[in-house]
Amino acid sequence: MKKDLHPSNYRLVVFKDMSNDYSFITKSCIDTRETVKWEDGNEYPLVKLEISHTSHPFYTGKMKLVDTAGRIDKFRTRYSKK
Repeated sequence: MKKDLHPSNYRLVVFKDMSNDYSFITKSCIDTRETVKWEDGNEYPLVKLEISHTSHPFYTGKMKLVDTAGRIDKFRTRYSKK
């Protein structure tokens, strides 16, 4: 294997899903400015996520309905031949 190919600053980092307040801890080398106190009493860097496996529609089975009919009608009226 090549030397010095991977970063050497791996550490434990807390990732928090902001949509449902689910948090998990894993190793990462991402740079963060915020920290959070974890369940074990130690303070770890915090990364805020918009979506995770607990809130993603594919994993939860709950799909968000998007008004596609309005978009289709808008597209047809805009690009229909006059």
